[in-house]
Amino acid sequence: MGINSGDTAWIIVATALVLIMTPGLAFFYGGMVRQKNVLNTMMMSYGTIGLAIVMWVLIGYSISFGPDIAGLFGSLDWLGLNGVGQEASATYATTIPHMLFAAFQMMFAVITPALITGALAERIKFGPLLLFVGLWSIIVYYPLAHMQWSATVGADGNLIFGLLGNLGAIDFAGGNVVHISSGVSGLVACILLGKRKNHQSIVPHNIPYVLIGAALLLFGWIGFNAGSAVAANGLAAHALVTTVTSAAMAMLSWMLVETFVSKKPTALGAATGIVVGLVAITPAAGFVPVWASIVIGLMVSPLCWMGVSLLKRKLGYDDALDAFGCHGIGGIWGGIATGLFATTAVNSAVPSEGLFFGGGLLGPQCLAILITMALAAVGTFIIFKVISMFMKVRVDDASETIGLDQTEHGEAAYPSSTEVA
Repeated sequence: MGINSGDTAWIIVATALVLIMTPGLAFFYGGMVRQKNVLNTMMMSYGTIGLAIVMWVLIGYSISFGPDIAGLFGSLDWLGLNGVGQEASATYATTIPHMLFAAFQMMFAVITPALITGALAERIKFGPLLLFVGLWSIIVYYPLAHMQWSATVGADGNLIFGLLGNLGAIDFAGGNVVHISSGVSGLVACILLGKRKNHQSIVPHNIPYVLIGAALLLFGWIGFNAGSAVAANGLAAHALVTTVTSAAMAMLSWMLVETFVSKKPTALGAATGIVVGLVAITPAAGFVPVWASIVIGLMVSPLCWMGVSLLKRKLGYDDALDAFGCHGIGGIWGGIATGLFATTAVNSAVPSEGLFFGGGLLGPQCLAILITMALAAVGTFIIFKVISMFMKVRVDDASETIGLDQTEHGEAAYPSSTEVA
């Protein structure tokens, strides 16, 4: 097949939509920390944009989507995007330029490590954080992307898939690769980093920032999921509808939970509900019927609410902005739900019907989730321990008291009148 101008135009737009999600995440996270840490928290997302894009061009795309090595990672044939040109790809992008597909996937590689930073907010040094992001991308994200999404034409003309793909697991836009990996990594990293001082009494300093961030995430997620059809077609339209439906249902569900528990729905809860609804539908968006997206959104909010309100308190870890509670738990539910509700009636690429339709997809989905969790947890533990051997990762007590905006960046988000003058 040749280059299709409609498909190309849509994926260019989808790429831009996914890119805007990381600045949206910066607002979402930035509004939830204290005033003295808002710039540092937002800079962790913005710093990731710069580092992740350069790394993706140099080595990331080749390791993630290059010719297969043992189903675990790609070869280095495409270093610096060498050989990734304006023509279509035989496996990944048959109607759009291969380079555009690489650019679209680049934006996934940007936001995924940025999600982890929410678990570490208000006490990690900026330099070691960026080093962690770079190493984590190489050791965890790139191999996971290859294991789930890679396809290589073998010598016999048949396609060779990565480990998770060979298991029969499916992930439309990043339940395993993006959300479970970042959520579990955030949990492990925040435990190793330790708790903030008086962390249980900290409240968000700017809820409107959180709402702005949630709006940008909702907007960009249309490109995230619908763009994963890699064409301007009916499947993209289907993914768009399931995406916004799950987000809407999850927002309503979170507000219902809050109303039942504390008698008042909150703006922070509504924004969080939108995000967890988006997380949960991500692996399923192009595989499940529209009605299933309502079930997915309905169930994810009470599950994630229990994670951020009960589990975290019970176990005592300081996942500052609930990366695990939202992305880890929401991603796990989304992967399981894909195993329940995916059907070939929506997408012929589904290898086996979901359990609800009498098929055996749930088993491979659960196995893929466990593999993803293991790689993310072990990889994060090793990276964090190695970095800690050579440099101090956590800020000192004085810097934590003053605030990381000043100690790490020498700036203030809201200068006083004397500073302005």
